[in-house]
Amino acid sequence: MIHSNFLTLQKFNKMSTVKKVTPVTPHKDSHHPVEQSVLFTKDNYKWMVIGLIVMAIGFFLMAGGKSPDPNVFNDSQIYSFRRITLAPILIVGGLIIEIFAIIKKPK
Repeated sequence: MIHSNFLTLQKFNKMSTVKKVTPVTPHKDSHHPVEQSVLFTKDNYKWMVIGLIVMAIGFFLMAGGKSPDPNVFNDSQIYSFRRITLAPILIVGGLIIEIFAIIKKPK
Protein backbone atom coordinates (compact mmCIF):
# COMPACT_ATOMS: atom_id res chain seq x y z
CA MET A 1 0.00 0.00 0.00
CA ILE A 2 2.74 2.46 0.88
CA HIS A 3 4.69 1.47 -2.20
CA SER A 4 1.75 2.16 -4.57
CA ASN A 5 1.14 5.59 -2.99
CA PHE A 6 4.83 6.40 -3.42
CA LEU A 7 4.68 5.47 -7.13
CA THR A 8 1.57 7.61 -7.60
CA LEU A 9 3.34 10.52 -5.92
CA GLN A 10 6.36 10.11 -8.23
CA LYS A 11 4.11 10.11 -11.32
CA PHE A 12 2.36 13.24 -10.07
CA ASN A 13 5.67 15.02 -9.50
CA LYS A 14 6.81 14.17 -13.04
CA MET A 15 3.56 15.52 -14.50
CA SER A 16 3.66 18.75 -12.52
CA THR A 17 7.21 19.72 -13.43
CA VAL A 18 7.27 23.21 -14.88
CA LYS A 19 10.04 24.31 -17.19
CA LYS A 20 11.26 27.85 -16.81
CA VAL A 21 11.28 29.76 -20.06
CA THR A 22 13.25 32.97 -20.37
CA PRO A 23 12.15 35.51 -22.95
CA VAL A 24 14.51 36.30 -25.79
CA THR A 25 15.66 39.90 -25.69
CA PRO A 26 17.73 41.66 -28.32
CA HIS A 27 21.29 42.39 -27.43
CA LYS A 28 22.17 45.94 -26.46
CA ASP A 29 24.98 45.92 -28.99
CA SER A 30 22.64 45.01 -31.81
CA HIS A 31 22.74 47.35 -34.81
CA HIS A 32 19.10 46.72 -35.66
CA PRO A 33 16.92 49.52 -34.32
CA VAL A 34 13.72 48.43 -32.62
CA GLU A 35 10.73 50.15 -34.22
CA GLN A 36 7.95 51.25 -31.94
CA SER A 37 4.62 51.39 -33.69
CA VAL A 38 2.43 54.37 -32.90
CA LEU A 39 -1.27 53.69 -32.68
CA PHE A 40 -2.41 57.05 -34.09
CA THR A 41 -0.52 59.66 -36.06
CA LYS A 42 -0.87 63.43 -35.96
CA ASP A 43 -3.22 63.23 -38.93
CA ASN A 44 -5.50 60.80 -37.05
CA TYR A 45 -5.67 63.14 -34.06
CA LYS A 46 -6.46 66.07 -36.38
CA TRP A 47 -9.46 64.18 -37.81
CA MET A 48 -10.57 63.18 -34.29
CA VAL A 49 -10.59 66.82 -33.17
CA ILE A 50 -12.52 67.81 -36.31
CA GLY A 51 -15.10 65.11 -35.56
CA LEU A 52 -15.46 66.28 -31.95
CA ILE A 53 -15.94 69.88 -33.10
CA VAL A 54 -18.64 68.84 -35.60
CA MET A 55 -20.44 66.82 -32.89
CA ALA A 56 -20.18 69.72 -30.41
CA ILE A 57 -21.74 72.08 -32.98
CA GLY A 58 -24.56 69.55 -33.48
CA PHE A 59 -25.23 69.32 -29.74
CA PHE A 60 -25.09 73.11 -29.43
CA LEU A 61 -27.66 73.51 -32.21
CA MET A 62 -29.92 70.92 -30.59
CA ALA A 63 -29.87 72.65 -27.19
CA GLY A 64 -32.31 75.30 -26.06
CA GLY A 65 -36.03 75.56 -26.61
CA LYS A 66 -36.88 77.06 -23.23
CA SER A 67 -40.03 79.12 -23.39
CA PRO A 68 -40.25 82.36 -21.39
CA ASP A 69 -43.74 81.34 -20.28
CA PRO A 70 -43.93 77.72 -19.02
CA ASN A 71 -47.67 77.61 -19.67
CA VAL A 72 -47.22 78.18 -23.41
CA PHE A 73 -45.96 75.40 -25.70
CA ASN A 74 -44.29 76.77 -28.82
CA ASP A 75 -43.98 73.80 -31.16
CA SER A 76 -42.36 75.81 -33.96
CA GLN A 77 -39.43 76.55 -31.66
CA ILE A 78 -38.97 72.99 -30.38
CA TYR A 79 -39.69 71.16 -33.64
CA SER A 80 -37.67 73.48 -35.85
CA PHE A 81 -35.51 72.35 -38.78
CA ARG A 82 -32.40 73.20 -36.77
CA ARG A 83 -33.23 70.87 -33.86
CA ILE A 84 -34.95 68.02 -35.70
CA THR A 85 -32.88 67.75 -38.88
CA LEU A 86 -29.67 69.79 -38.94
CA ALA A 87 -28.33 68.98 -35.46
CA PRO A 88 -28.74 65.17 -35.72
CA ILE A 89 -27.12 65.20 -39.18
CA LEU A 90 -24.12 67.05 -37.74
CA ILE A 91 -23.86 64.64 -34.80
CA VAL A 92 -23.97 61.56 -37.04
CA GLY A 93 -21.51 63.25 -39.41
CA GLY A 94 -19.15 63.84 -36.49
CA LEU A 95 -19.40 60.18 -35.50
CA ILE A 96 -18.60 59.13 -39.08
CA ILE A 97 -15.56 61.43 -39.02
CA GLU A 98 -14.47 59.82 -35.73
CA ILE A 99 -14.75 56.34 -37.25
CA PHE A 100 -12.75 57.51 -40.26
CA ALA A 101 -10.09 58.99 -37.94
CA ILE A 102 -9.73 55.70 -36.05
CA ILE A 103 -9.62 53.48 -39.16
CA LYS A 104 -7.35 55.74 -41.25
CA LYS A 105 -3.93 54.17 -41.71
CA PRO A 106 -0.79 56.30 -41.69
CA LYS A 107 0.97 56.91 -45.01
